[in-house]
Amino acid sequence: MQHRRNVLLITIDQLRADCLTGALAAHVDLPNLRALMQEAVTFEQHYTVTCPCGPARVSLLTGQYAMNHRSVRNGTPLRHDTPNIATEMRRAGYVPMLFGYTDTAADPRVHDRNDPALKTYEYPMHGFHEMLEMRMEMSFPWRAHLRGRGYDFGGYDNVYRPVSPEGRAPRLGDPAFYRAEDSDTAFLTDRFLATMPGYETESWFAHLTYIRPHWPLIAPEPYNRMYDPSNVPVPARAASARDAAALHPFMGPAQLRETPAKAFLGFPGFEVNDANTQAARAVYLGLATEVDHHVGRIVAWLKQAGIYDDTLLIVTADHGEMLGDHFAWGKMAVFDAAYHIPLIVRLPGNGAQAGARVQVPTESIDVMPTVLDWIGVDIPNPVDGHSLLPVLRGDPVPGWRRSSFSELDFSGIGAPSVWQEAFGTGISESCLGILRDGRFTLIEFACDLPPILFDHAGRGEFANVAEKPEHAADMARLTRAMLRHRMRNMDHTLSLDQITGNGPVRVSRHR
Repeated sequence: MQHRRNVLLITIDQLRADCLTGALAAHVDLPNLRALMQEAVTFEQHYTVTCPCGPARVSLLTGQYAMNHRSVRNGTPLRHDTPNIATEMRRAGYVPMLFGYTDTAADPRVHDRNDPALKTYEYPMHGFHEMLEMRMEMSFPWRAHLRGRGYDFGGYDNVYRPVSPEGRAPRLGDPAFYRAEDSDTAFLTDRFLATMPGYETESWFAHLTYIRPHWPLIAPEPYNRMYDPSNVPVPARAASARDAAALHPFMGPAQLRETPAKAFLGFPGFEVNDANTQAARAVYLGLATEVDHHVGRIVAWLKQAGIYDDTLLIVTADHGEMLGDHFAWGKMAVFDAAYHIPLIVRLPGNGAQAGARVQVPTESIDVMPTVLDWIGVDIPNPVDGHSLLPVLRGDPVPGWRRSSFSELDFSGIGAPSVWQEAFGTGISESCLGILRDGRFTLIEFACDLPPILFDHAGRGEFANVAEKPEHAADMARLTRAMLRHRMRNMDHTLSLDQITGNGPVRVSRHR
């Protein structure tokens, strides 16, 4: 029998990188992820190339920048013929198993308008075989599980509302009505572990996606009060929300769009204040610890089943979470907390690099070509990312990128976004690009807004130095670098094909 090559891609929704390496790392208990880091390679300068959930997952799974796949909002369709990790794994003979969700809006051109696929942005990306539907706004199997366990909770919205153990009005940090062994995180893990032993004779590919620690911020006991809000670090922010908004015109509307009021259901009079901010941060960390516990169960099973050394194991996130930093919440932001995400990769046979920490800039679009490269499948030309196999093995990679690039579309469909209302911008110009080169972060807008330049050798994200004369040369250099980056990464779906008298000829972009 051919040597097994399994792939397990775990995505943790909205997990910030600094929970593992950074400001929050010393304040959150993630023993299983930290143990995995000692057996794997950790990429410490890893960024998603776009936000929010849907676009970020499209980029992760297609290896394309948002400027090319153009599924730029939750609910914006992905073209049906876009190659992705599932379609390419099928070429290698794998069944691309999905436990969870991809947040993909289907292409309406190939579906009847009454098709249920066009009723939700949480539909599975084409090519995947949905083993377990676990979508935040649906989760029918989990609902059935809760009913079967004897829980009487009324409507589905109530699963995200806390209950008071004493029967009083619920407060922030009160637990969910279900026990920890019946949470969405536990249920997803249980179903994965119950299913996968049946594939013991197969080489398999599985994409496992955890909803947590994504909002709503509600956790079962003991995770709901695992962390004392008074001991959780306060957000990195200016002295006041007004001071934070003064940094740039983009910031004020961002504060209006996302508040912790959206993170908690059942609190119509939610007030944004320091106490509630700390309570939100504490529950977020508790949810992260809950996910860590179940990731530990999966790693233990891989080892017990004797397939740990046959499995390419990747743990990452779709995007980050502002969590009150700069008086912002969610991920519709320009700051690192929204884009800087973990990436842990355990490559079989790579023991010499176990525990390594990589500092070169990497992007979420690198995950898909890495998997294909390890399996031995050609990487399609539309893929913008690069295989990380040489980096994982500690080999020099001439010409590796010197910066990372991200995008954000802040327009609205149907109704203008808060930024469009504030600036009067159109749909096509309500977007921005971010270039990070280690010392500097440059944010450029398609609309008529001034650029932002953060100097991390100075005050970092607390000062916009774009207009400082001493940084004029840096602005010119970085602006040119962003322009070149976009030019070099224009869509290559057919640009490297040529029709000739002898038939079509194709040049590979990845060789």
